[in-house]
Amino acid sequence: MTVVTTPRRKPVWAIYKIALSYFMATSRVGPPGSRVIIYIDGFNLYYGVLKFSKDKWLDIEHLFKRLRPHDTIMKIRYFTALSSGGKSADQLAYLKAIETLPLVNVVRGRYKGKSVKCLVRSCAAVDKDRFFTTQEEKRTDVNIAISMLDDAYQDLCDHLIVVSGDSDLVPAVNMVKIRFPLKQVTVYVPSRNPVRGAAVELRAAADKDRDLPLNLLKRAQLPASISDGAGGYITKPATW
Repeated sequence: MTVVTTPRRKPVWAIYKIALSYFMATSRVGPPGSRVIIYIDGFNLYYGVLKFSKDKWLDIEHLFKRLRPHDTIMKIRYFTALSSGGKSADQLAYLKAIETLPLVNVVRGRYKGKSVKCLVRSCAAVDKDRFFTTQEEKRTDVNIAISMLDDAYQDLCDHLIVVSGDSDLVPAVNMVKIRFPLKQVTVYVPSRNPVRGAAVELRAAADKDRDLPLNLLKRAQLPASISDGAGGYITKPATW
């Protein structure tokens, strides 16, 4: 008499466990040791911690290698717009300097003239003359948001680090977290002012939030003179 045995099925939980193990082995998830892309809001960084300091000649690549020693930094995207004022030559020198760094990608927006009414009550000008033109940075928030989502869709990183305190970036952070729940978002807020540094909305949207460590700024400065790769040199501005 021949006995026919039916192969035993693996329990559902065992199949789930195998599938989960495979998924975790083949999927890149957040820190530690994850692939990181850093998104720096240059305007926010400058006015938050650099404007009145002697640390303006900042080596952002060295800074974040010190700050994230266990991560693999894939790219540092620096978002800014070239001002049209008297300091534009200094800013241009800095942008050229950080563009020599292997990991840095400078993304430029633009400044646009904006008519603003003077609200100082003691102003003696007649009402029609109380308007003046100021410069407003444009496209930076949009450029950061698009870059974050594009990098996430291309799976270029596991962990997105945003250097800003601007609440306009909250929708971008939220969308990354909705579409890519395995990717992490960390915010570093650059500020010397507790009120400015509160950044409640952006901090709340991120998985993790930190103050940008000010003690590292002095230890992450570019050389005073840098080769531009074309036979010339980029020199640190005298006032910096």
